[in-house]
Amino acid sequence: MSESPPLPLFYRAPEALSSQRHQDWRLKEGDYGFAAATTYVPVVVGEFVAAARHYPILFADAAVPSPVVLLGLADDNLFVTDGAWAEGLHIPAYVRRYPFGFVATDDAEQFALIADVGSDRFAPSGDEGVALFEDGAPTALTRQALEFCEAYRRDAAATGAFCAALKASGLLVPRRADVTLPDGRKLAVDGFLVVDAGAFAALDDATILEWYRNGWLALVQYHLASLDHFNALLARQGARAAAAAAAPSHSDAISNPA
Repeated sequence: MSESPPLPLFYRAPEALSSQRHQDWRLKEGDYGFAAATTYVPVVVGEFVAAARHYPILFADAAVPSPVVLLGLADDNLFVTDGAWAEGLHIPAYVRRYPFGFVATDDAEQFALIADVGSDRFAPSGDEGVALFEDGAPTALTRQALEFCEAYRRDAAATGAFCAALKASGLLVPRRADVTLPDGRKLAVDGFLVVDAGAFAALDDATILEWYRNGWLALVQYHLASLDHFNALLARQGARAAAAAAAPSHSDAISNPA
């Protein structure tokens, strides 16, 4: 028996939305706590400009490379605290679309909207939250989720074409970063690819013209510029470690009775 493919990041029990099966379901308010334990998330080319302002953009080392933003160096997301994303920073579209998503159908031009019913934001009944369907029709909430996921799907297709070109041109190379935190801990960031700046500069004129017309030259430049955020990420990691070390332990916080 073949194993089921792994579920996408964050998703536990994705189901295609159905006006019959989910007619009484509602979506409750939530936060970004679901992303607090991940150190990277996917991004698409449409958000490279915004993402490059705040995070290193790397490429996952897989059979089909894909861009991700690095969010932490140890075991958690340095940009989520008590369920809130750091104010003023770009929140990746992959995070914002959750707990919705999409899945391909038999028709290559169509997709189905899915919901991660394993998320505690969904309620199969009751009055809390916003309804997904009313009188058998999608509500404004569901229509907005559908539009968002459709835009993401188009961007994902463009991202795939960009990554295929990078791989075909041999520009992606493995890169490892070894860092030492202020408390002396040593961490290694590996399993990712970056564009080889020298090979990129040596592209032939025909490829440069083609990539310019496709907007890919700018995407590579955003990626390369974003790598400067490693130092800021290291500083953020150190600050969080220092704050954790300075926080009183549970035993310190409880006073002995008089």
